[in-house]
Amino acid sequence: MNTLKTTFLMALLTVLLVTAGGAMGGEGGMMLAFLFALVMNGVSYWFSDKIVLRMYGAKEIGAEQAPQVHRMVQELAMRGRMPMPKLYLIPQDAPNAFATGRDENHAAVAVTEGILRILNERELRGVLAHELSHIKNRDILIGTIAATMAGAISMLANMAHWGMIFGGRSSDDREGGHPIVALLMIIVAPLAAMLVQMAISRSREFGADATGAMISGDPLSLANALRKLEQGAQRIPMEANPATAHMFIVNPLTGGGLMTLFSTHPPMQERIRRLEGMSEVRQ
Repeated sequence: MNTLKTTFLMALLTVLLVTAGGAMGGEGGMMLAFLFALVMNGVSYWFSDKIVLRMYGAKEIGAEQAPQVHRMVQELAMRGRMPMPKLYLIPQDAPNAFATGRDENHAAVAVTEGILRILNERELRGVLAHELSHIKNRDILIGTIAATMAGAISMLANMAHWGMIFGGRSSDDREGGHPIVALLMIIVAPLAAMLVQMAISRSREFGADATGAMISGDPLSLANALRKLEQGAQRIPMEANPATAHMFIVNPLTGGGLMTLFSTHPPMQERIRRLEGMSEVRQ
């Protein structure tokens, strides 16, 4: 069901791009915006692991520096039938973790010093399995594709906006479509694209929880870890860049109410409920 949901949302994002492109910029404008977004996100996809690890001051650790973590990741990678990723330690007290890298052969898992302090071995094992699942499920690639299409829609809106301000397009330009429709698209399309992109991110988090629970064989420990991490994130805020918030196992940024629609993470209680349900089924 999670895969079907992601497929539907990606299809919806594609339809939105085509519709918005036709209304705001015609085929030429749509292709220009899409190619520009593709280049930017392509660079991010290939180099994001180095960029984000450097952003958080992460240092690579081996079996000598962290034998317990190294052993757990090695075992979980074998259970998941995937290569052993590189391990990094982030010098922050806020408890959190993320995975990055363009594929299984170029992947990294990073944990903060804080997460190593508050989780027991079984809970940490569940978190590491969750991060390995993001790599195994190719969530970095899916996120990049979604970001490319959402970025193209936003660029189209900006192009159309400035075009209207400076009179770069005439109302009878057949390629650009009806000016009223274009105006509505300028306002609505970027917001809709952002909502769909955030929904895809939330869907992939549910998927990583489920796959991680299967790899570790211990969904209840992952549920307990998430509960602790949410409390820890509220107690010790993380110095996080909003552009990278979606990468972490728990959202380092706070927000409630309508802001949940723009959240990159599903509601924590729902994640925990699903994992506890998996534990009951296994019993």
